[in-house]
Amino acid sequence: MAVSANRLELLQIADAVAREKVIDREIVLAAMADAIQKAARSRYGTETNIRADINSKTGEIRLQRLLEVVEVVEDYGTQIALELARDRNVEAKIGDFIADPLPPMDFGRIAAQSAKQVIVQKVREAERDRQFDEFKDRMGEIVNGTVKRVEYGNVIVDLGRGEGIIRRDEMIPREAFRYGDRVRAFVYDVRREQRGPQIFLSRTHPQFMVKLFTMEVPEIYDGIIQIKSVARDPGSRAKIAVISNDSSIDPVGACVGMRGSRVQAVVGELQGEKIDIIPWSADPASFIVNALQPAEVSKVVLDEDAERIEVVVPDEQLSLAIGRRGQNVRLASQLTGWDIDIMTEAEESERRQKEFNERTALFMDALDVDEMVGQVLASEGFAAVEELAYVELDEIASIDGFDDDTAEEIQTRAREFLEKIESEMNAKRLELGVSDDLRQIDGMTSQMMVALGEDGIKTLEDFAGCAADDLIGWSERKDGVTKKFEGLFSKFDVSRTDAENMVMQARLAVGWITEEEAAAPEASDEADGEQAE
Repeated sequence: MAVSANRLELLQIADAVAREKVIDREIVLAAMADAIQKAARSRYGTETNIRADINSKTGEIRLQRLLEVVEVVEDYGTQIALELARDRNVEAKIGDFIADPLPPMDFGRIAAQSAKQVIVQKVREAERDRQFDEFKDRMGEIVNGTVKRVEYGNVIVDLGRGEGIIRRDEMIPREAFRYGDRVRAFVYDVRREQRGPQIFLSRTHPQFMVKLFTMEVPEIYDGIIQIKSVARDPGSRAKIAVISNDSSIDPVGACVGMRGSRVQAVVGELQGEKIDIIPWSADPASFIVNALQPAEVSKVVLDEDAERIEVVVPDEQLSLAIGRRGQNVRLASQLTGWDIDIMTEAEESERRQKEFNERTALFMDALDVDEMVGQVLASEGFAAVEELAYVELDEIASIDGFDDDTAEEIQTRAREFLEKIESEMNAKRLELGVSDDLRQIDGMTSQMMVALGEDGIKTLEDFAGCAADDLIGWSERKDGVTKKFEGLFSKFDVSRTDAENMVMQARLAVGWITEEEAAAPEASDEADGEQAE
């Protein structure tokens, strides 16, 4: 028998292939058995159910034809009657298989070629599976390789047991690689595809910098120092926020190293990318001030609902705070997760004066008072007529030059003004056909109902179909620039939480959800809070 003439050689071939392809020897033997089965079927008939077994210790090959035990035989090539089967195995029953030994066979040239193709295909599939399993566990790590070739700007990297690709947009600008160059990159994705596993590498990914610092700074590797966030403009500049879990260790100093040795090692790998190392702070204002270094900040004003912050800098610091082509403020925004508006002290003073004049004019018109009274109310911090209408009388009376009678008169005029506006808005609401049912929503005003009516939302069911973004607006960030989209309630003092509660009330009222379902998110939030504690 040609196939078993040299059993030892068969096992040696299996061992050699397994070592070369770094796959399990049993997989190679299974591939050989599949190839022998295919060759045997070409001789005995493709419909014949043939099984080939290779003894992994001796190399002996056994060929068997499997016959299914049936009541009535329809195909004698694949079936055997129950009576005949019991002659061979007394315990045989319908549905079992009886193994019928086949004589040894010699492979012809065509059968041998076919068997070779089966073995090559099976081994290639096993090699691809091994590569995928190996590299999917290395996602998030740095790998070293050699440039194999460059195709249309994409760099193919030989990683030893696989090939990775650095796409053109994942390379640092002005970076050029040639055949044979050593390259270090970050594994950010591994996908199983028809042609084999695709290993995607990056040198611009923020985590590439994190891993480089982890390799250079032992305190980060040991967990004493944490990297909280990273923002990069690859090849140009980066900001990295760090915090120390040990009060005796300076996180910035540890990352910089003696005479800058540690940070310079990272800078060298990133083609001279300048790196600002910033102390992280749980206080957003302090963190943002740090993130805008080297610019000095005079004042910050936070809007936590919109996750927006206004930063005031001295006039001569404006260009430094913004950076070349807005780079400094863009990286600071990415690092902190806040939208940052920068203005000079002169611009802020001008804006404050404009707001003061607008509030003065509002009070003069609404309360029918002279300019001096309007200015006094604006300077005391009152921003809207509603505040004057419902604030404690003592607060107004305590203003210099005001007495109880003056305070009472101002509050009366404020309420009359609001009632007039409410009456006008209610008439407009009726004209638009907005349902009275919307009044049952806590916080809903006639002005809000008019805004809804102008957008075609006229019933409780219409309102229940709204999302919080429809009401308060949303932001989209693209290429480091944030674009704000206004909502129906943007001009009213409504937070995202208020908007979500209003929509939830409407859905509850129209029967879309139950009270238990409405309460579920709150219970979930409480549970999350307890776990965090």
